Amino acid sequence: MPRICSAGLLLAVALGAANASGQTQAVPTSAANSAAAAPVTTVEVPFTYVGPPPPVPPATVSRDGTGRATVRAVRLTMPLRLDGKLDEAVYEMVPPVSDFVQTEPVMGVAATQKTEVWVLYDDENFYIVGRCWESNPERMVLNEMRRDAGAIGQNERLGFVLDTFYDRRNGISFNVTPIGGRNDGQITDERQYNGDWNPIWDVATGRFDGGWTAEIVIPFKSLRYRAGHAQIWGINITRHNRWKNEASYLTPMPKALASRGLFQVSLAATLVGLEAPPQSKNLEFKPYAITDLTSDLVSTPRVSNDLNAKGGLDMKYGITQSLAADFTYKTDFAQVEADEQQINLTRFNLFFPEKREFFLENHGTFGFGGAAAAFGDASGAGDTPVMFYSRRIGSNAGRQIPLDVGGRVTGRSGRFSVGAMTLRTGEESASGTPHTTFSVFRLKRDIMRRSSIGVIYTDRSTGQYGVANRAVGADGTFSFFNNLSISTYWARTATDALEGDDQSYRANFDYAGDRYGVQMERLSVGAHFNPEIGFVRRVDMRKNYGLFRFSPRPHNNKRVRRYVYTGSFNHLENGTGRLDLREGTGEFAIEFQNGDRFTTGYKNTYEYLPQPFRIATGVTLATGGYTYGTASTSYTMGQQRPFSGTVLVEQGPFYTGQKTAVTLTRGRTNIRPQLSIEPGLSINHVELDEGTFTAKLITSRVTYTASPRMFVSALLQYISSSHTLAANVRLRWEYHPGSELFVVFNEQRDTLARSFPDLANRALVVKVNRLFRF
Repeated sequence: MPRICSAGLLLAVALGAANASGQTQAVPTSAANSAAAAPVTTVEVPFTYVGPPPPVPPATVSRDGTGRATVRAVRLTMPLRLDGKLDEAVYEMVPPVSDFVQTEPVMGVAATQKTEVWVLYDDENFYIVGRCWESNPERMVLNEMRRDAGAIGQNERLGFVLDTFYDRRNGISFNVTPIGGRNDGQITDERQYNGDWNPIWDVATGRFDGGWTAEIVIPFKSLRYRAGHAQIWGINITRHNRWKNEASYLTPMPKALASRGLFQVSLAATLVGLEAPPQSKNLEFKPYAITDLTSDLVSTPRVSNDLNAKGGLDMKYGITQSLAADFTYKTDFAQVEADEQQINLTRFNLFFPEKREFFLENHGTFGFGGAAAAFGDASGAGDTPVMFYSRRIGSNAGRQIPLDVGGRVTGRSGRFSVGAMTLRTGEESASGTPHTTFSVFRLKRDIMRRSSIGVIYTDRSTGQYGVANRAVGADGTFSFFNNLSISTYWARTATDALEGDDQSYRANFDYAGDRYGVQMERLSVGAHFNPEIGFVRRVDMRKNYGLFRFSPRPHNNKRVRRYVYTGSFNHLENGTGRLDLREGTGEFAIEFQNGDRFTTGYKNTYEYLPQPFRIATGVTLATGGYTYGTASTSYTMGQQRPFSGTVLVEQGPFYTGQKTAVTLTRGRTNIRPQLSIEPGLSINHVELDEGTFTAKLITSRVTYTASPRMFVSALLQYISSSHTLAANVRLRWEYHPGSELFVVFNEQRDTLARSFPDLANRALVVKVNRLFRF
């Protein structure tokens, strides 16, 4: 196959190059005078859109009989003063957007708490301003200030999504809490969510006697949108009252979506009256400097207090308003937080998410074949291969590999989404890794209202067999109504050291309604299917999977929101027709009005081990078939409680013996909004004919958030299988929008050493970067 990715980068740059003019300033924090609205008598509409006619000024929203809405953005005569006080003249002159509609707990009725929103803009920035009335402010759940923390979704919050290309399927979402906590992310094809993407934006929150306020500013430079002065975007706004577990939206949302309504970009309102600034140079430089002090007492040769310093550079250039190029030189990811470990009692590899900034923007463009579905009844998708898994780049045999230079182009051109990437890693002698070039090309085309088809190509110059590896595939995702999707793909790999049985295909049907859910899947992965810039959990299989869910909602029940009955089966054979896995699962759950959840179930499993399986130190299972079953019960405590999290207990036969497991996940104790402790526990006690062992994983994350821009977090982990006690302490301070200081301390100790806890390795890293925007 030809190596086309480097050419794809150059081709995308050449096709998308455009003249740049003007300059956008940084996010404003003050203004000399109160902002006021510019007078408007007409609204320019550059193309046909979905929804009612534009609001007639001074109105800012119009609705039709189906609940669809059109919102008018209002131009300001000067920038807002970002302080959360809402005392400028514009808030008196311009009527707000209001009348939100519940999705939970009672779909279609008016929200019980009033929300008022203004959509504003000036020559440089886009603003969303909210005034959230609150009848019981003392009951609000306010326990997270740290940016992008998962708990933000479990706090009181105001959120919105922007469909800046008005393609009715992709968007960027933002959420803020009354104490300044915030998160952001990219939504791709209403299915995939990338919450690690961090654009430049700012927010100020405040309080008033009847509730709380938020003023949000996003520079136009941080957004990608269609070319042209007059714009039409999609927009939806949501309000979540966590203390009463109520979700409401600007436009009606199906009950099945609950708190995920922002994902349904096709049901968002239409935003008109917006005028984008002329395209500027849109050029960013982000140099960094780093110094570290490292000790590694288990390497050969040993390293003790080795002091190093280096620097590098990231650059972003807006080829067009909708297509961006990124370049990196001597990239270092020392600031990335440590992975949370997992206990693995299977024969297959674990999947860890990407957290490195260079790979994050438009990461969903590279999703393939429905493997990265973010929600819905997609529990059977875990075996689906991932064609592009960026964590393959920069690591080998558990060691970091230096990333010398790289570039990529991502974005949109009309109905096409494009992603092209080429990176080169350096040599690493300890793992025997040579210089390696990684290339990826992805192209998708939107078809129909919410569907797409696409192709992907990957190339690795030197793979695990010491030879080149290539992969190619075509996929289609077809979405109908609001909750029905069909995903399919075909892919093939080429590795010089492997021949035959190198294909994979999938067909998946997923209906995720509120009352009923159905999923059916056929997946085939060849024994030599080997995408070496991808992730394959298991090969040599032919899988049939099915799931049925029934989830009725009781009427007039003040405690129970709905009951959930789920049954599923999973049947896997290898290429010769041998049965390798058969699973049948039954589960019953109760979802309570306060956000708690009780679940109990039973899984019956037959598994064939094609070769001896070393499940623990000194314990190896023989080749052959095993039948066993597991009963489980769990309870999830909502975020409004002083202690939240999920406690799971499992017990039953396991291979040749018994297994008892106790797990605590997403545990959280809130001492104060700035300070939290997140404990985690996983204990698996296994008694087999071949031997007895107990696998333990104990974690604790302590986080202190001085402000939404600064926090220090300590993650402590004890892993019994590797006899390791690990610590990761991380300070992050965003001292200027997009510019950060990191201080990171990592340490691992061997708990079995005579001089416990004996040091294995240690590193102290200080990294600073600075963003320059032109």
